[in-house]
Amino acid sequence: MEKKTPLYDTHIKYGGKIVEFGGFLLPVQYGSGVKAEHMAVRTQCGLFDVSHMGEILVQGERAKDYLNLILTNDFTDLKPGFARYSPMCNEDGGTIDDLIVYMKAENDYFVVVNAANTDKDFAWMVEHKIDGVDLSNVSDKWGQVALQGPNADKILHKLVDDKYIPAGNYTCVFDGDFQGIQVMISRTGYTGEDGFEIYMPADKAADVWEMLIEAGKEDGLIPCALGARDTLRMEAAMPLYGHEMNDEISPLTAGLGFAVKMDKPDFIGKAALEAGQPLTHRRVGLKVTGRGILREHLDVYKDGKIIGHTTSGTYLPFLGSSYGMAIVDSEAREIGSSCQVDVRGRMVDCEMVKLPFYKREK
Repeated sequence: MEKKTPLYDTHIKYGGKIVEFGGFLLPVQYGSGVKAEHMAVRTQCGLFDVSHMGEILVQGERAKDYLNLILTNDFTDLKPGFARYSPMCNEDGGTIDDLIVYMKAENDYFVVVNAANTDKDFAWMVEHKIDGVDLSNVSDKWGQVALQGPNADKILHKLVDDKYIPAGNYTCVFDGDFQGIQVMISRTGYTGEDGFEIYMPADKAADVWEMLIEAGKEDGLIPCALGARDTLRMEAAMPLYGHEMNDEISPLTAGLGFAVKMDKPDFIGKAALEAGQPLTHRRVGLKVTGRGILREHLDVYKDGKIIGHTTSGTYLPFLGSSYGMAIVDSEAREIGSSCQVDVRGRMVDCEMVKLPFYKREK
């Protein structure tokens, strides 16, 4: 049976078209449509319900050692009030999930994982727990909204005191005050824009949503849903679990080497990643130069031979063209070269391009 987020009734009120996603009933779009929502985030601001994400507490005197064991990134120098992204690998070097670790205090970490993977991730973490660590799945206690876009900072400042608003990217403020509601605010997101993710008690999520919508009216803030969330992350070339990475695809193949610290003494999957060098397959961007819309699981051809497959693809509203991401043979991966994608039996011409497709101006 699908779950409902604390904002389910709010989505109905605002005219959201509800679908199942990651075991939750969530809106795929509102009346304005995916393109309008996408453009609002790129040019003004959008508000997303991301309460389906999972939250896990990692606490105890060996919490840092434990995170360094189960995650590929290095958390040795992470300080309170900061966040860090990391894949989590299995012993074969495949990606169990990608996640964000927030450090609240010494020996106290708040870990956010992908919704559909919450139970799997928590079971894996428990299975590999070491002495001196306590784990708690607190997902049901939290609501979460994402305020994303150029006007996000301006809107949030109308409701929250400066001291509770994180200034730097991947920083966070625990024990913040949002109009009398205790919240955690992080300067993070999944859209390629500046913005915030705000965590609050589940029963306060609707209140926070309504106050943000009201405060943001004159700054172009509109409700946004899953459809725009996907096109925005695609435009920014952000990988999505189950597409650009999975239990068979390594984070190195997915282009996440910046978050894989091979100089750490050890972590689960390190030996397999070392053995897998040099990489036989790598992620690449595809820009359609012919006519057609790319989707996932399509064969990619070069010089008449299959060299890989698409992992995501769609029309990207801000860029005004069709793009895709693919995992292809390393030897055939050449930026600027042409290739073709088999879209329902029709070969669509494409060009291999650098990622990301879109990057906001700082």
